[in-house]
Amino acid sequence: MSEFVEIKPEDIGNAVSLIGKDWMLVTAGNISDGFNTMTASWGTMGVLWNRPVCVCYIRPQRYTYLFTEANEYITMCFFDESKRDALRFCGSHSGKDFDKIKECSLTPISVSDNKAVIFGEAKLALVCRKLYISDIKKEGFIDKSLLSNYPEDDFHREYVCEIAKVLTRK
Repeated sequence: MSEFVEIKPEDIGNAVSLIGKDWMLVTAGNISDGFNTMTASWGTMGVLWNRPVCVCYIRPQRYTYLFTEANEYITMCFFDESKRDALRFCGSHSGKDFDKIKECSLTPISVSDNKAVIFGEAKLALVCRKLYISDIKKEGFIDKSLLSNYPEDDFHREYVCEIAKVLTRK
């Protein structure tokens, strides 16, 4: 992991651009017991309960959901534009059916005492510890037009996670 250095959460940069434009791989599990990753372009970062946090959203039918539910840590890895095709692949293919790591030539790296996985190709990696979960509910939508994101009523689970470590390329 010598190609990464740790920075403070407040030095991450523009979260709106990172998540919405660059996208990220959300990964749960570990190298020993297995892990899965998926592309996400929805999420938030900020401060909650006096801690730096990020929030990610995963639908229950996603394979990564099983790993997220079973593990304490989640990672969020951001890449430069050269990995856009890998992000597209990981967002449109299930880890049940494909070896995403092999297909996308990603290098998994164990972090946090083998509690999490980041990727060697990432420009930025957040190692996050789950603090709180909540399910998005139909009745909670004030702006009903947003329900068009859920034509099958397959609402996300929200994971609020403390940012335990931020790693960036040297």
